[in-house]
Order: sequence, then structure tokens, then C-alpha cells
Amino acid sequence: MRIEHVAMYVNDLDGTREFFEKYMGASSNTMYHNKTTNFKSYFLTFDGGARLEIMNKPDMDDAEKSLNRTGFVHIAFSVGSKDKVDLLTAQLKNGGYDVISGPRTTGDGYYESCIVAIEGNQIEITV
Repeated sequence: MRIEHVAMYVNDLDGTREFFEKYMGASSNTMYHNKTTNFKSYFLTFDGGARLEIMNKPDMDDAEKSLNRTGFVHIAFSVGSKDKVDLLTAQLKNGGYDVISGPRTTGDGYYESCIVAIEGNQIEITV
């Protein structure tokens, strides 16, 4: 068994798609739009076949997102080397995103950094 995809609701659908294309190398399909419900979505595909569905619909509940909340906490992207972690982290920082940790080696041996982007959601960049 494998995870087919993960989905997230966002307010800025096109901005989110552009973020993942620019920084994470995603490829997007054409937007799906249900004209009856005004639901819209893109499927983003990453190297290795992982997919993220980003979605939007009217009247979403946009609750505050504490970094210590229960539920799904972050998406992790493996970039292949420490140098690439450092480079992407610097690019994101220069792009105005908050780097909340790292780059660093964690106690369990991961080399990573964490940023907050996409409407208060955490993204981890690792080797």
C-alpha cells in the first residue's frame, strides 16, 4: 500500500501552486473547477511521483494554525544533499518566508530546515 496523495485547502490557490512550482519543482495539472459548487483544485506532482492536491471552495474555515497543533504538521521535501538544503533555505528566506529552524542536524540525525509558508503551514527541507 502507498499514500496516493495528500490534500490541503488554501485561500490562494494560484499563489500556492506557484510556490510549489518555483521552490519545490512541482508540475501542475490543469485546474479542476466544479461550477456548481465552485470547488477548485490542482494536483501537483513532485519528483518520485508524490502528489499534493491543493483545493479551494467558498466559505472555508480558516482557523489559526499553531505550530504545535494536533493533526498534520508539515510536509517534508528531500532535496538530496546538505548543500541543497542550505541553498533552498536561503532562497526561501530571501523570498520572504520565515525560517523557524536550521539548517541543522537534529538529534535523530536529520539535516533539515523548517519554514513557515503557504498560509501558516510548515514545510521541512531535508537531505
